[in-house]
Amino acid sequence: MFFSRGLLCSKARLPSLFQKFTPQLKQSTFRYISSALNTQNSLKLQYKRYYSTNHDDPKKLNKHIQNDLKKETQKELPKQELDWVPKTKEEFLARANGFSQRMRVRAKWLLKRSMRPFNVDDFSAFFSWIVMGNVLLIILGTTTFASLIIYLMNTVFAQELVAKTLGNFITKNTGMTVVFESAIVPGWRDGKISFNKCFVSKRPKNRNKSKFEKGSQADAIANAVARGDGQISEADGDEPYDDGNYTQFDLTIDQVNVSFSFSKFVNGRGILDEVEVNGLRGIVDRTHVRWAKDDDPRNYKNIHRQGDFEISNFKMNDVLFTLAQPSGFRPFNVSIYSCDLPILRKNWLFYDFLNANNISGSYDDSLFTIHKRQRINDFKDDSADKNSPWKRVTRCRVDALNVDHLNTGLEGPFGWITSGEVDMIGDIMVPEDEGVNMVEILSAITDSLAKEARRAKILKPESKETEESNTDVTKYFIMDLQIKLNNVKAAVPIFTNDLSYVNNALVRPIVGYINSRKTYIPINCRIVKKLEDFDGSWTVYDSLLMDDMSIEVYDAFANYVANEEVRTIRIKRVGFWTLQILFQLLLMSLGAIA
Repeated sequence: MFFSRGLLCSKARLPSLFQKFTPQLKQSTFRYISSALNTQNSLKLQYKRYYSTNHDDPKKLNKHIQNDLKKETQKELPKQELDWVPKTKEEFLARANGFSQRMRVRAKWLLKRSMRPFNVDDFSAFFSWIVMGNVLLIILGTTTFASLIIYLMNTVFAQELVAKTLGNFITKNTGMTVVFESAIVPGWRDGKISFNKCFVSKRPKNRNKSKFEKGSQADAIANAVARGDGQISEADGDEPYDDGNYTQFDLTIDQVNVSFSFSKFVNGRGILDEVEVNGLRGIVDRTHVRWAKDDDPRNYKNIHRQGDFEISNFKMNDVLFTLAQPSGFRPFNVSIYSCDLPILRKNWLFYDFLNANNISGSYDDSLFTIHKRQRINDFKDDSADKNSPWKRVTRCRVDALNVDHLNTGLEGPFGWITSGEVDMIGDIMVPEDEGVNMVEILSAITDSLAKEARRAKILKPESKETEESNTDVTKYFIMDLQIKLNNVKAAVPIFTNDLSYVNNALVRPIVGYINSRKTYIPINCRIVKKLEDFDGSWTVYDSLLMDDMSIEVYDAFANYVANEEVRTIRIKRVGFWTLQILFQLLLMSLGAIA
């Protein structure tokens, strides 16, 4: 009865239990129950026979039957079916009770496709994947990684730490004073990091230690003015004295958006990838800049160093600052309405600005623009765009520029002009690296070399060309320059020691020619330079572009004066020939009358 009650109880609960069983488990259970029933029936028969023949103690008999039942059951059902373990995800989920167990099964199955406990190999694999994932995130998405770090750290209590850390990094690498008024915000939509309300200053270190500060722009400007007025004490005498012989500035910026590139940083081209500057205001002070006598501007070129920035996309909008030039020149305003550069390199700063996609602004109330030339056929009427030898053609235009920006500290015709305005249009052409039109480019280079040879022969007849000319046409910069001098007045220079006898003889005719033109004087010339002259240059002076322009203008004026003299001689000859004819006619008429 003991066994029958247990089996009947199990049989009554089978429908509810089978709902949780898998088909394999159901089949094994049925076989187990059938075997148990058969064993129970056989043992009952043996029990009746034994009890009818032997009258031993019933307790001993019951124990004997239980042992026999256990042995028979183990014989009927294999051990692997008794110790059955699920193997698939569905089987584990069927045995799970509750939401937490099912989530545990799904998580383990997702990570390692089994339900065995985690071991050392699993933990090492997880650690390796976490490290490699972060490395890939840094390499493939440097800006995203930096934005994520800033976002996680940029809480109410950590804003000061984030701003101070980044500010100190910028200060250490640039030597400028940096002030952040508000927090640094990662821009998830455009993939950039925004610096809002910034103040950037560069002043002598003995008066203004290069350090990072966090505060408002107004306080930063007030401190900068106080330093300039000498209200703040000098730095410690242990530091080397800074004479301030460089361009100084105090600038406020509403917003700076930057993105980073890990590959550039590894290759030594700086970590900045894209930069956008909006709302720049301030003062650029160059009154402290001094030059030694007979100094060469090429001595101040930027020397390329590992890690110099190379920005892939640079944009500026809404820029206005006051520029103070040395030698007592009047301060004036410089505005940049919009600026878009495809590339901006520290070592090729001036050259990259000349090859901008578009720049528009004003320089001392004179509008200027730099943009891509719309029609390349203007340079050669019978050529097509696809056959153009130029990689790109950029037009630079300046309207109504006061001539005092060109004649200050310069020698030559621009230095002789005392008043007036200048309109300039320059078409900058950079040759293609492949498929170069050798005829046109070599013709321009040959004309330039011939002109230099004639000029050298006049100045130094005994000199001979000893250097071999570079004939690599892909490394030349060609600029077609059109200058229009409006209402200009010139004066003979007082000191002309730097001029040769021939040039000194042409000073007065050139000055007289300039003063004789009451409207405008057009000048067309072509400037050919080596690209290496722009390596490290930031201005028109250290690239010697201003000197080349002055030389070309001088040659144009010399040609104008020569043509004017030839025209005057021709007019005199024509007038003398006319008077001679009239005199002959008069004599013939008198002879006929007589």
